[in-house]
Amino acid sequence: MEYQYTPGARRVLDEAAHWAIEGERLGAPALLLGLLAESECRAAEVLARHYVSTELVQSRWPQFVRHAVCEPPLFSADVQASLSLAAERLHECVCPLEFATEHLLLGLAAADHETAAWLHEQGIHAGELEDEIYRCCGYDRSPLPLEEDEEATSPLEPQADALPQGSLAAMHLLAERPGNEVTETVGYRDESSMGTFQPADRIHLLRIIDAAADRAREGLRVVEDYVRFALDDPHLTGQLKRLRHELTAALESLPQDQLLAARETQADVGTRISTSAETERRGLADVVGANFARLQEALRSLEEFGKIVCPAMAAKLERLRYQSYTLERAIESTRSSCQRLADARLYVLLDGGMSESAQAERVQALVQVGVDIIQLRDKTLDDRALVCRARQLRELTRGSRTMFVMNDRPDLAVLADADGVHVGQEELTVKDARTLVGPDRLVGVSTHSIEQARQAVLDGADYIGVGPVFPSGTKQFDRLAGLELVRAVAAEVRLSAFAIGGITADNLPLVRQAGLGRVAVSGAVASAADPGAAARRLLALLS
Repeated sequence: MEYQYTPGARRVLDEAAHWAIEGERLGAPALLLGLLAESECRAAEVLARHYVSTELVQSRWPQFVRHAVCEPPLFSADVQASLSLAAERLHECVCPLEFATEHLLLGLAAADHETAAWLHEQGIHAGELEDEIYRCCGYDRSPLPLEEDEEATSPLEPQADALPQGSLAAMHLLAERPGNEVTETVGYRDESSMGTFQPADRIHLLRIIDAAADRAREGLRVVEDYVRFALDDPHLTGQLKRLRHELTAALESLPQDQLLAARETQADVGTRISTSAETERRGLADVVGANFARLQEALRSLEEFGKIVCPAMAAKLERLRYQSYTLERAIESTRSSCQRLADARLYVLLDGGMSESAQAERVQALVQVGVDIIQLRDKTLDDRALVCRARQLRELTRGSRTMFVMNDRPDLAVLADADGVHVGQEELTVKDARTLVGPDRLVGVSTHSIEQARQAVLDGADYIGVGPVFPSGTKQFDRLAGLELVRAVAAEVRLSAFAIGGITADNLPLVRQAGLGRVAVSGAVASAADPGAAARRLLALLS
């Protein structure tokens, strides 16, 4: 079937063709990657709200790689089904339907294929997208009970009569109509179970929503100020700013004039009630914690009372509350990381291939010169041998300033009482690693792109490895992230970040010039005739 497309949707399809697997029809993941490339379109904004990035999609479907194409490929059965479902769901819109980017995303989420299931896992659901699209067109599709002799009005005519009775939106529209006045008693949608909506109740509801909205905005601004001026974190500041704008957008449907008219600060009993806890803060972390609590409590209040006003708005506020929980953890992880790893500059990776005595000698030398972190990584030793080496390393670092981190194996990190565990993009997730090692041990993660670095922050990692920066003599890489990634992370992320990959005393100054003052090395120390002296030289360059 032939469809019409907006210019933005056509650009998405052109970009998706670059992601299609050569020799095959254009698949659903390629279409999703095309939507992400059109970064300012509505679909990309929805995906960004759910932290879906190009890197995240590629990590799920690594076979999709961008390449040059001559002709756009035909649609696969999955994409054809998605377009058909989108057209079916949007049958109430003006015909003929012209597909926009949000319609394409709706089709992907509505279908019964692998990409749709993955989008559901990310929190993107067809029903919510469909409702949002109709709301953008000005239609309220809330079902209304009809009397037996009452005729249904057209869903294409947004009017106060078709809005849920008792909603603020209905009152607002009715009040604006010439010759119309809001009656003294306005009924709920289900009068048999909820009684009547008296004018006093309306005022009470307006006051509650107005106060909760103010608390939410105030709490969010306080947290944003901390992240902006104390953490100096552009990434998290941007996340908070986006949350603030989404909160504003969610509340825009409320009649601001009525909210202000109902406000009565002088008669508010809450202004005369306070506790000592409200006037005491022990430090910046206390301020942030108190204002996150203020934000989340206010969002919950808005959500609950918003269900009376507009269920769709309440659902959006619920999502914002969940986003605030994620940001609270990310901010606390970053704050804790900056504090716990404030002096950590040199991170040395050792393998277990040497003898126990040789490992003990090397570790003692590194501890003596003041290496900050030592990681044990080995793909050849069996588990019994590896845990023995880990326990030896633990004993040699115990009581020193040198921390011990286990690579890839959170189970062995716990058994050996390590200070933390480090995982890669193909190993356990930060969530799973944290489940095994608990809240106190460090969880580090390797990142090879700015998108992965941003995601690691939101996942609650304690630090990240950034690279590979240069070719390495100890490990082969398919692609170098290079100094460009170092510069991007240094400019955007304040979580403790260690540049890694082929770093030596000769090229370390380039890393520092790119913005990172922490490095992780392997061959530069392990291959040196005197590992202790090599580590001492690197420490001097990092000081």
